[in-house]
Amino acid sequence: MKLLHTADWHIGKVLHKQSLAEEQALFLDWLIDLINKEKIDVLLISGDVFDHSNPSVKDRQLYYTFLKKLINTQTQIIITGGNHDSIAVLNGPKDILEMLQVHIVGGATANLEDELIEIRGKDNQLELVVAAVPFLRDKDLRTLQHDQSFQDKTEAVRAGICHHYEAIANLCQQKYPDTSVVAMGHLYARGVSISESEREIHVGNSAAITADVFSDVFDYVALGHIHQPQIINKNPMIRYSGSPVALSFSEKKDEKIVLVVDFSRHSITIPKPVKVPQFRALKKLSGTFAQVQQQLSVIEKNHLLPTFVELEVCAPKRDIDLIAQVDEFVFEYAKQDIVKILKHRIDFEQEDLSTADLFREGIHIEDLKVEDVFAKRLDSLQFAEAEKAEMIELFGDLLETYYQKEPK
Repeated sequence: MKLLHTADWHIGKVLHKQSLAEEQALFLDWLIDLINKEKIDVLLISGDVFDHSNPSVKDRQLYYTFLKKLINTQTQIIITGGNHDSIAVLNGPKDILEMLQVHIVGGATANLEDELIEIRGKDNQLELVVAAVPFLRDKDLRTLQHDQSFQDKTEAVRAGICHHYEAIANLCQQKYPDTSVVAMGHLYARGVSISESEREIHVGNSAAITADVFSDVFDYVALGHIHQPQIINKNPMIRYSGSPVALSFSEKKDEKIVLVVDFSRHSITIPKPVKVPQFRALKKLSGTFAQVQQQLSVIEKNHLLPTFVELEVCAPKRDIDLIAQVDEFVFEYAKQDIVKILKHRIDFEQEDLSTADLFREGIHIEDLKVEDVFAKRLDSLQFAEAEKAEMIELFGDLLETYYQKEPK
């Protein structure tokens, strides 16, 4: 039998005000073709199906249309919630989808056995057990105490994650001692490479886990949250599939993949990466105005969708005429069908004191995360390092509460 591991679809993602719905729809069509071609028996989606906790009608339609197309393939689907997902949105149709071989674990369950999903073959023989662990929220892991230090809270979260995986591994060993087990997870592992598009989790990523969290009971660990595909601790059986489409310009050179794994009741093979077609190129162009114009002119349409471009025009000193020329050029370029300029800026080498830092570093408010703005404000107020760490941690708790607020 075969299993396919993917994660971090982020349906509804917008990149610099531009929807990524077209490439996401193309990916899902390609994925269905691959599932049919490879005769995939089990599809694992390890969190962040949606980019927002309250996805739009169109975003939900794309998701349900995909599931509908898979109903006749006999593929069993297991979906776990990520930090971007709403537990209520994912779990809402859970009972109906269960009848169609779609298993959903939107959030941590009161009974650990509810996170265990049995995969049976055509002869009804048990072939695989999946420990479908979703994103574990702070409320699932620790009790907030006002007198806890930042370090204590971090350790409490990390210990909570470890305990959850240890408990579910023990349960698997007791119930299924002779059956292959796959664990799912949506978390931040120590030492991974990140892009610009992941949201920080678990006290600002400080509670990063290590590979030894995952028991030897697990034959394969299918992770989500990190958008670059990668192996954890050089173990090819613990890995992130990465996002299937580029979600930020920092991912423009990433090779996007899904992972196909052969399994039987007693063994699982090393995953085979399958490259996802690149439906759209992302490019960052930098140079003088003349240079970026020349670079733009040679871009060819080598993909199904127009190329997204980020422009950085460099100039020796502030020039009002140049600003007007660049703005007019970008406006006129919007009529092209090969390239779409999503963002542009001018970097002046010499600036007056009031704007020097902003332009020399090329920093715009839209480039910053909420956490970045808060941290810069703290820097300007000259707090002691211990106080700063505590305030950042508390601000992270507030953000997590905001992001995880369930839609009504």
